Amino acid sequence: MTNPHSPVGFKIKSIRESKQLSIEEIAERSGLSVEQVSAIETDQNLPSLGPLIKIARALGVRLGTFLDDNDALGPVITRAADRERDSSISFSNDAADARKHMEYHPLAKQKTGRHMEPFIVDINPSDEKAFQLSAHEGEEFIYVMSGQVEIEYGKEKFTLSEGDSIFYDSIVKHHVHGANGQAAKILAVVYIPF
Repeated sequence: MTNPHSPVGFKIKSIRESKQLSIEEIAERSGLSVEQVSAIETDQNLPSLGPLIKIARALGVRLGTFLDDNDALGPVITRAADRERDSSISFSNDAADARKHMEYHPLAKQKTGRHMEPFIVDINPSDEKAFQLSAHEGEEFIYVMSGQVEIEYGKEKFTLSEGDSIFYDSIVKHHVHGANGQAAKILAVVYIPF
């Protein structure tokens, strides 16, 4: 059961069309290029969370709107077995045609009206050396579940090991990847004010 479009890209396109907005209008409102918006709507690999947040703002919706499944008002439980079975969201390091860098497993997509986006993130091995840093409004919390992670934050670099965590303002340009190109797994919570 393969969808030629990522579920996120399909939702963005649906919302944009329902609001009778062109790709050009979304590009202008978000500060992204027409090519970037088009690639996000149609490609399976998404560049990073930053552009998605800009598109959400341009459409006047929460980032969670692109991930939502249901509209649960009470607590939402995500079982480990469900998380492994559910589709993940894949991001590449930079361009939309780059290979998968991170696979995000949303943990609260049934919760309506949320302001935090919790994910388990599988960071794939990569021999990439130059990373495209991105910035967006809000805050991020990362807890390393396995492996080692390197975070480029502004002009600084931090290496975190299993059990370490970091909390930072995501308005500062940043990038998260496996240290020394190795695989890692993290719990990431992204807060985006709306």
